[in-house]
Amino acid sequence: MPVLCNSCAEKRAVLKRPKTGHSLCKECFFWAFEEEVHQTIVAAKLFKPGESVGIAASGGKDSTVLAHVMKLLNERYKYGLELTLLSVDEGITGYRDDSLETVKRNQQQYELPLKIVSYEELYGWTMDAIVKQVGLKNNCTFCGVFRRQALDRGAIMLKVDKICTGHNADDVAETVLMNVLRGDIARLRRCTAISTASEGDGVVPRCKPLKYAYEKEIVLYAYFKKLDYFSTECIYSPNAYRGYARTFLKDLESVRPSSIMDIIHSGENLSVKEGVRMPVQGTCSRCGYISSQPLCKSCVLLEGLNRGLPKLGIGKHHRFHEKILSQQPFTEKEEKKLKSVEF
Repeated sequence: MPVLCNSCAEKRAVLKRPKTGHSLCKECFFWAFEEEVHQTIVAAKLFKPGESVGIAASGGKDSTVLAHVMKLLNERYKYGLELTLLSVDEGITGYRDDSLETVKRNQQQYELPLKIVSYEELYGWTMDAIVKQVGLKNNCTFCGVFRRQALDRGAIMLKVDKICTGHNADDVAETVLMNVLRGDIARLRRCTAISTASEGDGVVPRCKPLKYAYEKEIVLYAYFKKLDYFSTECIYSPNAYRGYARTFLKDLESVRPSSIMDIIHSGENLSVKEGVRMPVQGTCSRCGYISSQPLCKSCVLLEGLNRGLPKLGIGKHHRFHEKILSQQPFTEKEEKKLKSVEF
């Protein structure tokens, strides 16, 4: 016997929501998903009327759903926002070039302006070239650091007031787990924040409208809405540390679906005891970007690449910052240590 929608009790249910367990028809699921995102935006006061907002667009399911829902809610509830798509081209042949074609189609479908910034124009390196030098073990460190700064630089070019990203509930829960496993108190404190205030020149405030949306529901929304998105995983990410946290989280979710929200709420309610030393936020003495060290991570990674010392930015090598700033040469022993790469 067909199961009726738990919401309207009229139409046949086509799915069971992973987040709540409710059986819903397509129309009721669309409305529930969109309303939850709207409530997240309103409750956290993410936007103000008249603001210019850059939507980080990769062509994947999260950013495609984010762009679709942001345009829809902006019109439905008259947010009064000026929306723009902002993409980063990391220079990954066979992956990013294909996904950017999806972004360009999204631009036409949603009738939104699009800005693309590339690693090559910003840093003089593509991820393909970086992987050739550093191997497949730590390449995600380079990409993550460079992408964050590239988004800020792109946002400054566009003169937007805020950037919204497609981070979903699963992403936030994974980040909490990763920071717990690494013992990274500083990042653990701020990783669950739904928005970040301006942290200085060159940094644009960010927010996560999909923070409480389950990844499975985002996939279902994209599928039933027949949205055009790119679904291939990055060819360089199989060894990423996040993958292990994701596998662990999926195992937890299969046993207890509320695990995702439970982990997020644990991170939100975390308190650090008095007396614990926290990094002091400053600015990079070379590029002016936010940093708790004399040089930001991006500048250290670039220095390592340009000097042929790929391990310079991997791990804790703060003692080398003064040498880099003063352009001093490394000793033969130091160079040997920083050149060694495990493939």
